[in-house]
Amino acid sequence: MIVYKDILEKLADRGWTQNKLHRQRLLSGSTISRLKDGRPITTDSIDVVCKLCECQPGDILEYVPDPPDWIDEMAGSK
Repeated sequence: MIVYKDILEKLADRGWTQNKLHRQRLLSGSTISRLKDGRPITTDSIDVVCKLCECQPGDILEYVPDPPDWIDEMAGSK
């Protein structure tokens, strides 16, 4: 699974508050909410964050392997 690395904190370190991001229409309110909750965001939003933070996606994202039985869990949830 993909895990986000304190994206809002990184943006704030660059002077981008949540209000400023939303007010300037750089990130939507729903995207900001998703970041707060650690939920997935679009690659377009990742692109914006990388531009604002002057970083690479690997600086804000991390791949954490799922447990070996994740396929069974996914199949059982259907």
